[in-house]
Amino acid sequence: MKSEAARPLLFLDSGIGGLTIADEARQALPYHQQIYVADYAGYPYGTKSESEIVAHLPILLGKLAERYNPFIITIACNTASTIALDAVRQMVDIPIVGTVPAIKPAAQMTRTNIIGVLGTRATIRQPYVANLASQFAPNAHIIHHDGSDLVPFAEAKLRGQKPDIEDLRRVLSPMMQSPHFSDMDVLVLSCTHFPLLHEELAALLPKGCQLIDGAKGIARRITTLLERSGARIKADNEKNVQHQFLTTGKLSALCDYSLALRSRGFVHHEHFA
Repeated sequence: MKSEAARPLLFLDSGIGGLTIADEARQALPYHQQIYVADYAGYPYGTKSESEIVAHLPILLGKLAERYNPFIITIACNTASTIALDAVRQMVDIPIVGTVPAIKPAAQMTRTNIIGVLGTRATIRQPYVANLASQFAPNAHIIHHDGSDLVPFAEAKLRGQKPDIEDLRRVLSPMMQSPHFSDMDVLVLSCTHFPLLHEELAALLPKGCQLIDGAKGIARRITTLLERSGARIKADNEKNVQHQFLTTGKLSALCDYSLALRSRGFVHHEHFA
């Protein structure tokens, strides 16, 4: 078995959106090997039912934990986390970090008390999200919007394709028609794919509206768990760390992402079944 210091950090999403979480963790912890799992066989989580996700994720993550013995597993997906986090923790005896909408920091940032929550269909309908709003932003008006159709544009951008701003405008149109939209001063990006479209989304929002996601907070949480465990937080061979990219889909589908993956240090690509 690997030593505690050598055990990897594992990140999972249905596609490549979770790379936004892995990127922040890698900046905070550049000496720790990452294993990223793109579950393209289950893609996309955001349009699936709760029962499908709860039945699927604990089994998949249990297999991954058994094979790779990661130090921490991060579910780098808001949808999967708000639905299946408890089920996974019951199944897998490894620390599990979830990704949930950054409503608490958004409530601390807002001055107008108008907050947008942009997520997938499955995320924004969860009681978990409603509970976050009632607990941390009880006096705010929340504009929820299903941005599931943005996911393919984020994936395409990572393949080097520039999104058409008018296509994004059409996806956001119902939110933009809200009578409160012009006063919205914080937008919570509640899907890990959406930060990949940060520049394009910002261009469609009211002037001065800030975008926030949970990546930095998750990186801090992973760091804290490592520090509490006594694992090394520094190493002499940071530049030699090579990361591993797994997919439950076809390996050939990763060819279009090769530049983006290589720039992040994911030099090993494998199929996981």
